[in-house]
Amino acid sequence: MKLFFSYLKTKRRTLLASALFAVLFIVSFLLYRLPLAAVLYPAGLCLIFGACILVADFFRQKKTYDTLERLTELSASMIDSLPVPDSLPEDAYTGLVRSLQRQNAELRADGEARFRDTVDYYTVWAHQIKTPIASMQLTLQSEDSALSRRLSSDLFRINQYVDMVLAFLRLGSDQTDYVFRAHTLDDVLRPSLRKFAPEFIGRRLSLTYEPIPDKVITDEKWFSFVVEQLLSNALKYTREGGITIRMADDHTLAISDTGIGIAPEDLPRVFDKGYTGCNGRTDRAATGLGLYLCRRVCRSLGIGLRLESGGGEGTTALLDLSDHLKVTKL
Repeated sequence: MKLFFSYLKTKRRTLLASALFAVLFIVSFLLYRLPLAAVLYPAGLCLIFGACILVADFFRQKKTYDTLERLTELSASMIDSLPVPDSLPEDAYTGLVRSLQRQNAELRADGEARFRDTVDYYTVWAHQIKTPIASMQLTLQSEDSALSRRLSSDLFRINQYVDMVLAFLRLGSDQTDYVFRAHTLDDVLRPSLRKFAPEFIGRRLSLTYEPIPDKVITDEKWFSFVVEQLLSNALKYTREGGITIRMADDHTLAISDTGIGIAPEDLPRVFDKGYTGCNGRTDRAATGLGLYLCRRVCRSLGIGLRLESGGGEGTTALLDLSDHLKVTKL
């Protein structure tokens, strides 16, 4: 009914003009002293036929309206499904919509091309920057001094940031390189722990870890990326004590630290892109991307990820391996 009244509102000029003409006919007949029935009868017929035409036109326009309503839920590529215009204004509006659709398609194509160029550039940059980093690391390995150890630690963090760039670019790509195979958790975790060994030694932090014989079906590279990001976060905010890696239960891998912890008000948002929280305001180098990337990778791998912490009481990252992964004992 509301739609019908809206339709009548669009036809108000036509209805007012018809009413005016009827009044003019009646007044003219009265002035010439002609029988009023001579005008009321044809006026009534005109009213009936006019009402029929009005209702028919309403249903025709309602059909067009319903078609347009459905098209609003579709993409711009469905522009050819627009109803055929039957008036000059409708034809002009259809031409305008088609013109805007073409402009939108051109802008989208240009934006996608620019995005691909940007991704390609940073991908090449990330791969090329790894060469001088590896060269400097090899050079520093031949020295054993406080300065070389500090420089090696800085290079290690730079290499991690480069890995984050590559992960960010790959996650935004339409193509994925996931390769799911059966791996022993111990075989996946040990290489990551060896990478961080100089950090543990240099900062005099303990590592509590016992071999985990569980076998998990996952992508080794991306799973290692998550573990290394969690280890990096744990080391970043741990001043003393150490880190413990264990199976909290049959299907949950826990990485716990004795660091400064996460404020309760920050916990719900730590996985948000760019969110650094209270700790990030203290550590200006925090980017708020590490945990965001971990959550995205975990979703792709079918792994549940959550954090448990209390301010000043350390943090525990829990990786739930039970949802979409098959975990068995060797």
